[in-house]
Amino acid sequence: MSTLTQLPAQVEPSAIATPPSALAALRHECDQLQILVDVTNAVLSKLDIGELVEEIAQAIHHIYGIDFVSLNIFDEERINIEAHSVFFEHEEQRLQQYNAFARQDLPAHQAPLNGQIFTASRQDIEQLALRDKQFASLSTKDFQSVCILPLFSGNKPLGALLLAHKRQEPIFAANQSLLQQIAARISLALDNALAYREISHLKDRLAHENLFLTEEIRHYQNFDEIIGQSAALSAVLEQVEMVANSDSTVLILGETGTGKELIARAIHKLSQRKKQRMVTMNCAAIPANLLESDLFGHEKGAFTGATTQRTGRFEMADRGTLFLDEVGDIPLELQPKLLRVLQEHEIERLGGQKIIPVDARVIAATNCNLQEMVADKRYRSDLYYRLNVFPIIMPPLRDRPEDIPLLAQFFTMKFAQRMNRTIESIPTETIARLMRHPWPGNVRELQNIIERAVILTRGSVLNLPLSELQYDIAPLELKPAPRARATTSDAAGESELQLITRVLKETNGIVAGPKGAAARLGLKRTTLLSRMQRLGISAKALEDSEI
Repeated sequence: MSTLTQLPAQVEPSAIATPPSALAALRHECDQLQILVDVTNAVLSKLDIGELVEEIAQAIHHIYGIDFVSLNIFDEERINIEAHSVFFEHEEQRLQQYNAFARQDLPAHQAPLNGQIFTASRQDIEQLALRDKQFASLSTKDFQSVCILPLFSGNKPLGALLLAHKRQEPIFAANQSLLQQIAARISLALDNALAYREISHLKDRLAHENLFLTEEIRHYQNFDEIIGQSAALSAVLEQVEMVANSDSTVLILGETGTGKELIARAIHKLSQRKKQRMVTMNCAAIPANLLESDLFGHEKGAFTGATTQRTGRFEMADRGTLFLDEVGDIPLELQPKLLRVLQEHEIERLGGQKIIPVDARVIAATNCNLQEMVADKRYRSDLYYRLNVFPIIMPPLRDRPEDIPLLAQFFTMKFAQRMNRTIESIPTETIARLMRHPWPGNVRELQNIIERAVILTRGSVLNLPLSELQYDIAPLELKPAPRARATTSDAAGESELQLITRVLKETNGIVAGPKGAAARLGLKRTTLLSRMQRLGISAKALEDSEI
């Protein structure tokens, strides 16, 4: 009779059939698969680059005890590399860093860029530290071995995963196959994160563009057209037509409220860039500490509160026009950066190191005397000359009183329509009073006064109370004292053209300054220049006219 031998209950039948070496290999394979599952679960759910780096570093440190993990990302042209690093100083203390490098400063990344794994011993690290900036940092922290794994999306290199260990162990060689599989999963996660970042960037840019488009629509509603037929305004419009088709920088000078922005829009609409956007920026309305970011943009983390990347106005105006109003209020420390953009046509975002080419035509405007500011060292002379390529001087409203009736009628119709009023006429006496007003606030002041008058009007005739015009004085008294001098000369047979020409010859063509023609005539420099434009006085006229 045969006897059946019963196996002990605690022994599995498979253990008898499986050699110990095969069992160890099976367990090792299961451990590797579990590592891949853990890494995949950790990284694939992260779309933010910072969170992705933190998860990668935590997982790899937990698995291998690696002290330094850096996710190095190539830009589109493979010229620059942004390095997001985590350094585990102690078990519960880690330091996160962000650095931007030029690819030429990281020669060790040439191998992963070509799809190859790069490893380095302590001796290699010390040698590379002489020409590789990232290895120079690793050398000072006493790292003993480094491994750089390529990260690819198809045939496109995305970046590299740099791992550094402080112990002299063959950890990278022994786990190279598994590290490659981990790198493949990180590549997929990085590709998703970069796509998400690009979508977020485009979304933010679209939001900014919509904001500026809203501003543009409001501006166009406020200024339907240029109103006026005076010689002074006609001279300005001739200059607009001359410069519009060029890409030259234009500097519009004039008192506040004269319509400098309207002239800038006219230049843009007549230019070859009219199909692109005109971006406006009031340099005086933005705090000095935010002006650089608003002009040039900033990268995420560039300063406290910079939670996202922002596109600056120069980038938004690419292939279009950028109008810088109140350019005289730009802080002195920011002026060299603006000068560099005007000269080189390229910018760097705040907190970034990437050079971004921009093609924006700049039109600037100010009511400041930039020449005096240059003399007082409050404005850079090189920036002034760069802006002053083609100056246009806007005449004040008091120097073109013949335009006041047209402007008054235009604003009356505009506000009456907006308020659902029917105003058919403006009294002749009201027009006369408007033409005698000195208008220190220029067209803007006239617009505000007409708006108040429309609000007060209850019939079909514009009602402008006498109290609205506080400077209602005789016409001759509106001009400075030298105006009487000109009248006396006229009585002696000297016209305004002859008078200005004679004084300019006496001052050798100098307009401004204490000994200039404007001071001798008792006029403001801008007023004299606008009259010279109106009368057609030029250098040739100074040479040919008789005294």
